[in-house]
Amino acid sequence: MENSWEASEIIKRAKQAMNFKNDSELADFLGISRATLSNWQSRRRIDYALLLGKLQNVDFNWLLTGKGCNQTMPPLYCNDEGADGKIQIIHKTKTVECKADRQVQLYDIEAAANLRTLLAHKHQFVVGNIAIPNIPSCDGAVYVSGDSMYPLLKSGDIIGFKEIGSFNNLIYGEIYLVSFMLDDDEYLSVKYINRSEKKGCIKLVSYNNHHDPLDIELSSINAMAIVKFSIRRHMMV
Repeated sequence: MENSWEASEIIKRAKQAMNFKNDSELADFLGISRATLSNWQSRRRIDYALLLGKLQNVDFNWLLTGKGCNQTMPPLYCNDEGADGKIQIIHKTKTVECKADRQVQLYDIEAAANLRTLLAHKHQFVVGNIAIPNIPSCDGAVYVSGDSMYPLLKSGDIIGFKEIGSFNNLIYGEIYLVSFMLDDDEYLSVKYINRSEKKGCIKLVSYNNHHDPLDIELSSINAMAIVKFSIRRHMMV
């Protein structure tokens, strides 16, 4: 595990984000004892659901990896026929490309069966449009399934994506939609992309530590898209 993912570093950034001077202030804010917070650091295991739930307006990428900036963002909301809920910006580009109001089409990835088919025939799989303020440019949005990125992403969340045209443009440490072949079966995953020790491969890494990292060959990848934002619905009505 890289140093940026060390529990002590994450806790340090959490205090920095909230302007807390010591661990006791952070523990009180989280509703846990000072001893519990110390155990998180000594055992290198954090209650991420609790921490991220309390720090919802903090850039999660910066909080967990130290990359990006620690700017605290006001919560954004989407309220549209296609989806509604709180928006978390996952990927922030260095260029200024946000618009005050941007339409994003929501697609049925299950009907398309794979990302390659969806990207090639988008108009066939549209299920709605989402109007979201101040988000980066996206090629569309789809629903998440599975628990490999829980609690950062959970099944039923919506993620906005931007197709990438070349493996030379990969940003390691970011979240991607990856469509790939493995043992003659096709898979679609939402994972962190890291460098692999194996030549000609990349490493797919889950946020949920119950899922092991997976090295896949670049030649087995059919399509990829970087994840730009997520929407989580907290109530069904």
